[in-house]
Amino acid sequence: MGREPEAVLVTLHDREDAEELAEQLLDQGYGPCTVHRDMLAGEDDAEDADWVIEVRIGPHGGSALFDEPHLALLAEDYGGFAVSG
Repeated sequence: MGREPEAVLVTLHDREDAEELAEQLLDQGYGPCTVHRDMLAGEDDAEDADWVIEVRIGPHGGSALFDEPHLALLAEDYGGFAVSG
């Protein structure tokens, strides 16, 4: 059995932006593109929470880590960032 590839975490400030970008990534062949909240440890105000798109597989069928520079550029268009995680 193979190990699940590491994810690239695309972090955006707005939920609608995260859901929109996740749909775009799915259309481009990325998957899965799971959107969830990222509350910082000790974060009291839920309004300050970021939204994370977890991307594991690139359109080429390999790890999304190979696409991290492309995903980072897309995240920057929305005022966010991408890191491997």
